[in-house]
Amino acid sequence: MIFSKKCFLLCTVIFLFVLLSGCGSVEPVNEADQYISVIEEIDIPDDVKVIGLGEATHGNVEFQELKKDVFERLIKNENVRVFILEGDFGGGQQINQFILNGNGTVEDAVNALDYDIYKTEQMISLVQWMHDYNVTANENEKVYFYGNDMQRYDFNKKGVLDYFEVVNSNAKEKYGDQLKHVSNDTMRELTTKQLEEINHSIDTIISDMQANEGTYVKHSSHDAFSFALQHAQIMRQRTQLFLNEGNYTKLRDRYLADNLQWIVEFEEAHGHDKVFVSGHNGHIEKTSASLTGYKSMGNYLDEFYGSEYFAIGTDLINSEFQALNRSSAERQIHNIENHNDLVAVFNEVGPNVFYIGFDKASESEELLEIISNDQKMVNIGDDFRPWYKLLKMFYTIKMVPKHAYDGIIIIKEATPTTVME
Repeated sequence: MIFSKKCFLLCTVIFLFVLLSGCGSVEPVNEADQYISVIEEIDIPDDVKVIGLGEATHGNVEFQELKKDVFERLIKNENVRVFILEGDFGGGQQINQFILNGNGTVEDAVNALDYDIYKTEQMISLVQWMHDYNVTANENEKVYFYGNDMQRYDFNKKGVLDYFEVVNSNAKEKYGDQLKHVSNDTMRELTTKQLEEINHSIDTIISDMQANEGTYVKHSSHDAFSFALQHAQIMRQRTQLFLNEGNYTKLRDRYLADNLQWIVEFEEAHGHDKVFVSGHNGHIEKTSASLTGYKSMGNYLDEFYGSEYFAIGTDLINSEFQALNRSSAERQIHNIENHNDLVAVFNEVGPNVFYIGFDKASESEELLEIISNDQKMVNIGDDFRPWYKLLKMFYTIKMVPKHAYDGIIIIKEATPTTVME
């Protein structure tokens, strides 16, 4: 009986907390629609080199469609030709070969990323659109695809060994034997000793390439050498993540930033001085707002590029989304209602998807006050349990919008993606 009373009181407290935390006191700003624009009218300053787009969840159709919508606008108005995704670097090159040369099928290209969140109709449509665009584009107008993540082995290992097949076949056999246990299927079963041996082998490969750069370039090209070396670096990063599980998130965002800078420098040398990068809000935002205490990729980019980094965040009001419930290993559909002062201002505007540039919003004293103070904004990864929605701390992140981003896209009603088998 005492236990039942305690449970009742606890449930009541949680219910009241949830109820009160969802009650916004902000009234819509007069003529709020004057501060919004459609995606096609997003204004990017001329000196910007890196444009980031965050997504509040990995499981909404609208966020995945924004990748194409924003990139298409940047192609037309900003001369951006490079698309970077929070996805595997090696797998990303399979997509790049598809959109440039038609290698394989669009489904095979997307599946090469080996990320379930991207096995969707929307990603298939995006990659097919890039391919079709390149078919009719002039050589200097073609688009290029990259991943800047390092959580897979297979296509990075293939990139390294394929290169050695060209420049040093004996070394290819030796390194292939040393890396025979390394694959996406086996990587989580590797022992610490095996990981240390793999790390040593990769260090040897990198040293080999650096010591023989001149000879290897003569048998290939500068670009082929650069990519092979980067594939090896990605493999080393993947191994380091396993060897440093306690610092996984910290290392990963640092590597995400390092890899993005590599892509920027490589493409800049080939005449492309602007890039577009898409990832979770937690990677794109500039302030490292996560309670887990790691430095975000966007924070690194902000420090390195300053005003040349332009970050666009996303938030939503109502969302039905899909995510993996790791406790059951099943994908499920969830729904949340989001309430913060920023989205409340725009409750009554007409469009379902719209952009707010913070320079424009700062012209309103009411909006400037809101975007200059903490807001609890949606922050959902690819693991969500039904009980998370009981407390906002499990699906939002507190940040100052104006410090974290240069603008934000709000979606009023968001719908779930479907992961294809």
